[in-house]
Amino acid sequence: MKLFFTKQIAKIDKFTIEHEPIASIDLMERAANGIFKKIVEIYPLNTKFVIVSGSGNNGGDGLAVARLLYKARFSVRVFLLDISGKFSEDCKINIERLKSVDINFKNRNVIPDNKLKMQIPNQVRNDENLEFAIIKNADSISFKNDEVIIDAIFGSGLTRNVAGFISKIINKINDSGCKIVSIDIPSGLFGEDNSENNLQNIVKANYTLTLQFPKFSFFFAENNIFVGNWYVLPIGLHKEIINTEPSNYSYVDNEFVKNIIHKRYKFSHKGSYGHALLIAGSKGKMGAAILASLACLRAGAGLLTTHVPKCGYEIIQTAIPEAMASIDENENFVTNITSFENYNAVGIGPGIGTKNETKELLKNLFENCFKPIVIDADGLNIISKQPEILNILLNNSILTPHPKEFDRLAGNSENSYQRHLKAKQFAQKYNVFIVLKGANTQIICPDGNCYFNSTGNPGMATAGSGDVLTGIILSFLAQGYSQLEASILGVYIHGLAGDIAANENGMEYIIASDIIENLGKAFKKFNVSCL
Repeated sequence: MKLFFTKQIAKIDKFTIEHEPIASIDLMERAANGIFKKIVEIYPLNTKFVIVSGSGNNGGDGLAVARLLYKARFSVRVFLLDISGKFSEDCKINIERLKSVDINFKNRNVIPDNKLKMQIPNQVRNDENLEFAIIKNADSISFKNDEVIIDAIFGSGLTRNVAGFISKIINKINDSGCKIVSIDIPSGLFGEDNSENNLQNIVKANYTLTLQFPKFSFFFAENNIFVGNWYVLPIGLHKEIINTEPSNYSYVDNEFVKNIIHKRYKFSHKGSYGHALLIAGSKGKMGAAILASLACLRAGAGLLTTHVPKCGYEIIQTAIPEAMASIDENENFVTNITSFENYNAVGIGPGIGTKNETKELLKNLFENCFKPIVIDADGLNIISKQPEILNILLNNSILTPHPKEFDRLAGNSENSYQRHLKAKQFAQKYNVFIVLKGANTQIICPDGNCYFNSTGNPGMATAGSGDVLTGIILSFLAQGYSQLEASILGVYIHGLAGDIAANENGMEYIIASDIIENLGKAFKKFNVSCL
């Protein structure tokens, strides 16, 4: 899925209205129906809803959803916020449509104590409630803790910090104790950079039902408290402009990954799927070498040689009999490897430590190896202590830092959005791929493109999970995938295996080896046949 900035989304909306063609109010109704269907999937019929609508088109969405919920026999209260004395045309139309639902509709500054009632035929339901009020100050609004609040105050086009009585209302929403559903984007959150935003005046949603595309700000950790669980609701925006509008950002989904997985040839042999070299392990950290090695083989590499210190010889031979062992001359850590010629790809870093002799090995690798390389863990920590060796790093190498490792490489960032921008600059400066690990792991390319991953869960935040990812990416590199394909496929399959593990046993139960154990089930999701 291509991702777009909020200005581009507005452009795509406009193009759809002009070229489908469809009236903007009908596009709003289409969106409202999608939101309504998702809400009734989440909440039962006896749920009481409070819709807080702004005066723009996001508010119009909220009013349309209120009407659909009421027609479906839900209890609904509506607060329409008079922000400036003006309402968008589509918002006005939805006010009139709400009025047409045969109720005693009145503009008032407060909700009356007695509910406005409408008699419904017995075969539907005897009594149903709809309340409406236009609100001009925060004192006129209140919530009950058994209600679900639907936030439709501001959309993704907001560019200024929320202030005035709206900020007080947002704080009332957040302090209500109610479950909160935001339409398109939590009110007060900007679509991209929130570094200068007032974070006290943003709705903290449990669910965000976003229209057609996830917003860029959803992918950054500091915004999770506002966005909650988010769902993308297609509303049929015009495919022509979606396909032609330029974007450097994509959201990796199942179909994208299915299209890049190689089919296996019937008469292939182990040499057909590459020979990987993994440099890993040190005294006390041989587990990292085992996890990365097993993941590499389970992800399909034909051959694997794991280079370990002498103390790891019996360990690696016993734990991974399918791997060949290359033994370093040093007892406790890796210091030297003579040749890289027999390998299709090299991985380095898991558990190697940062001894001076190991630093020399890494430098030697960068100077003499011209095969695809993936660098993780202590490999990255060595680079952060000797950043000058980045200048001899092979073009298109893959670096797989978690946020703290990346900060050690490129300097501290105030938030994950700024870290993302630094990672883009870093990737372009050194002509490398950055796999910035975390929720929605980012694959940042030297050409400026960025891919956000859609798989994975918090249960994968466990020791060794990164070593497993290194082994998977190394495996794909050895099999002949490009650096971009290996990064995207590795991250997606790694996360998918983690999701399968979580679904079977719960997130708290997961350890890194569970991710490896579920790689087979992850691959089976794609049902790829042989040639």
